[in-house]
Amino acid sequence: MGFTITKSSESPVRPAEPTPSGTLPLSWLDRYPTHRGLVESLHVFKHGREPARSIREAMAKALVLYYPLAGRIVEPEGVEARIECTGEGVWFVDASADCSLEDVNYLERPLLIPQEDLVPYTKLEIEPADTIMMVQVTEFRCGGFVVGLRFNHASADGLGAAQFINAVGEIARGLPEPAVKPVWNREAFPNPKIKPGPLPDLPKLALEYSAVDFPLDYINQLKNSFMEHTGRRCSTFDVLTAKAWQCRTKALKLSPEVDVRLCFFASVRHILKLDRGYYGNCIFPVKMMVPSGKVVRSSLVEVVDLIRDAKDRMAAEVSAWAKGDVDGDPFSMTFNYETIYVSDWTKLGFSEVDYGWGTPMYAGPLTNNDFIASLILLKSPAPLEGARMMTRCVSKEHIEAFNDLIMNLD
Repeated sequence: MGFTITKSSESPVRPAEPTPSGTLPLSWLDRYPTHRGLVESLHVFKHGREPARSIREAMAKALVLYYPLAGRIVEPEGVEARIECTGEGVWFVDASADCSLEDVNYLERPLLIPQEDLVPYTKLEIEPADTIMMVQVTEFRCGGFVVGLRFNHASADGLGAAQFINAVGEIARGLPEPAVKPVWNREAFPNPKIKPGPLPDLPKLALEYSAVDFPLDYINQLKNSFMEHTGRRCSTFDVLTAKAWQCRTKALKLSPEVDVRLCFFASVRHILKLDRGYYGNCIFPVKMMVPSGKVVRSSLVEVVDLIRDAKDRMAAEVSAWAKGDVDGDPFSMTFNYETIYVSDWTKLGFSEVDYGWGTPMYAGPLTNNDFIASLILLKSPAPLEGARMMTRCVSKEHIEAFNDLIMNLD
């Protein structure tokens, strides 16, 4: 459409006060090979007043407490990866758009502005694998703004990254300090004597994008049905994941004996009894493998039950893994067309960030790739209530059948 983003300045945001130097250890999970990469996301706000200046100043103050995030990841020869507390800062880009958010449909997909214009890709000599965080604030003519965030998964999981961004928001609103004090303490995380499995070969899947918003009334209807049949409660994640898994399995039309897999990662801070402010990686895979015929023939309540049972087993599996009482690496993944990965962004905390002008209309990841069948659950963009499911999980051959099934809300 010819819209232009102008990046007017690029420079690091360093801590506002002197901070400790030296190196800090990463946990076993922080160092896991799949975590050495930048996770990209967009956070769309309808109103703001000089947001780039406000966020930059607040970030400098927040980095006094979160000073490891102003450092760099280093991996000297023969030594495990760690963070060097250099104080070099978070890379920050100040940008402006020559249009309103309405002009670009509030950045609903398909994006009317190239992704690389909205997040901080830089031509300067910065190594993304070593950089911990990069931020771009783009101001639009309507007064709205977009925060494009790239954070290194080795430094924090989704909850941890959102914890830091919320701290920036609290300081931007005038609070003297964040409500949650950060805790590094990576030594408290288990260090099982298990060698991480090798990175798997990734298949070349041509996956189609689709998205659907589920109204709150429909979600509650599914949850109430589960309660009526089982006497147990379930979550929005449980019912929508069950629906997507069943719809996808039906759309694939596999032989009944072919196994289909479902995997998602859950926070285990409560199981490991870590401090509230711990912001490192603290997740564990919940894996399921079931014959496709069982998923297809079961009622939705029964599929939810399968997911609930897998979640109930997680505490024992985490405890066994932490003690080293398992064979193999539970974080080793299988990637094929029969396997789907689910990510839940509804409770990470990004949707609650407020820099002084209210919470975002939308907050969610940018990356849905072509080699992992995946779906992501998000809060529906304001003013909608409910949840959005963003998927890249079926090929062109199966997209029509999948969309017909997943969008049937009867």
